[in-house]
Amino acid sequence: MKVIGINGSPRKNGNTAKLLESALEGAKSQGSETELVHLYDLNYKGCISCFVCKLKDGESYGTCAVKDDLTPILKKILEVNAIILGSPIYLGTATGEMRSFIERLMFPYLVYDTQKSTLFPKRIPIIFIYTMNVPEKFIEEIGYHYYFRITENLAERVIGETESIYVTDTYQFDDYSKYVSTVFNPEEKLKRRREFFPKDCEKAFEMGASICRK
Repeated sequence: MKVIGINGSPRKNGNTAKLLESALEGAKSQGSETELVHLYDLNYKGCISCFVCKLKDGESYGTCAVKDDLTPILKKILEVNAIILGSPIYLGTATGEMRSFIERLMFPYLVYDTQKSTLFPKRIPIIFIYTMNVPEKFIEEIGYHYYFRITENLAERVIGETESIYVTDTYQFDDYSKYVSTVFNPEEKLKRRREFFPKDCEKAFEMGASICRK
């Protein structure tokens, strides 16, 4: 079994990356082969609306025709048994790199028909890991989960069933005194980091293991 993790954060050692690593370790514990891809290492753009993937009898029907650093990653995804996507939340949604990746991943397989067909060759599970600086109550108050669900619904239509984990109130700076951040209490942030983040990593580990048991 193969599981691929996609890091939509610019940080390779940040909260999102650590959670992805934990989830992939969970997959490894079940004997899976894993790989972690850092999107910020790649040179690519989102969908350019060329519609070549929709062209009848075209050579790239159902496949993104754009050739760049993302092309080999999209090919690898056709060989995996599960996908784990991780992104911090910037201004209420996933990072631009993650959004661009999702466009390139899902749009070629989406069929414009009344049956809501998909060209993705098999059904595989997807885990979404979201990290955010805001407290958990903001998910409901601002309605973040509604925005997240739009992408998850699309993923379920095109690729397979989804699960998600919200990691909130994250520890953002090594030294809060160096930044304009008086809205936060650094001591409380650090306390939460020490008490809750290990539990979040354990949850990610279990989710990674769980998708490999199905």
